[in-house]
Amino acid sequence: MSDFLQQMATSSHERLQAAKRNCSEPALLQQALATAPPPRLTPNPARFDLIAELKLRSPAVGQLKSGDENIEGRVTTYARAGAAAVSVLTEPSRFDGSMTHLETATKSLAPLNVPAMRKDFLVDPYQVIEARAAGAGGVLVILRMLPRTGIEALLDCARNLGLFVLLEAFDQADIEAMHDIIGTNTERGARLKRGAGPDTAGAPILAGLNCRDLTTLQIVPQRLIELAPLLPTNVPRVAESGVVSPDDAARVAKAGYEYALVGSALMQGGDPHALAAAMLKAGRASAPREQAAPANAAFPNAAPRTPSGRPA
Repeated sequence: MSDFLQQMATSSHERLQAAKRNCSEPALLQQALATAPPPRLTPNPARFDLIAELKLRSPAVGQLKSGDENIEGRVTTYARAGAAAVSVLTEPSRFDGSMTHLETATKSLAPLNVPAMRKDFLVDPYQVIEARAAGAGGVLVILRMLPRTGIEALLDCARNLGLFVLLEAFDQADIEAMHDIIGTNTERGARLKRGAGPDTAGAPILAGLNCRDLTTLQIVPQRLIELAPLLPTNVPRVAESGVVSPDDAARVAKAGYEYALVGSALMQGGDPHALAAAMLKAGRASAPREQAAPANAAFPNAAPRTPSGRPA
């Protein structure tokens, strides 16, 4: 694990212990189950979507917006521009995020039927339950943050609560682990779905590739193109970082990504609605028309694949 991720993991464990002292896991789970089901992640038939991000600060770039940013106004702007989901940073020490931001976002987005995703450095299922209790429809899970058993625990918790998971890789080794994990969870999810209620059936896993260098924290956009062929194809693929313009959106859509997660560019831009809409237009115009669709509930016409996502 890089020094940066290690720092984030340590901070996340500290926040976890403080949260558990404030509210027990059984009590938190009761709160989560009493919260209205969040909107589902619904991809566009044009095969390209945005996950627009609320992020007040970036460790690499610095301050993006002040603490008095209009959270409701920003996330609804994203949704009205066509974003399929909104990623909300909840990490406080390096990103100026908070669970309050997530709660505000979920309440603002619910009438627009757009889910929010908790983006943080999750280390325990308790934090997935926190996301559901705040109204989130999904969570980010970073592959190299935890051993395999820890990742599986987060995925199981998310599935049981009906949350989608953006599983994040940084390099080829992460992608190899991703194939195994997605294969295992595809099989497990199919078994569970047969006996699941409507709130837990069909919550997807997305395969994300973050092109940020974890040593320098700088983005390396070419990694998105170079590593795209290695990603699983039986789930939607997400290009993370490195997409700052409509041309970038077109480039990753052409490479086979069904989503782009865009943060700093939208936070820094003067007209986030126009930029998001332009990215969507460019990406959808460039998305391959004949590509095999990801085999999940949202893309029912997928070509046959092995559980790992490799062609059958």
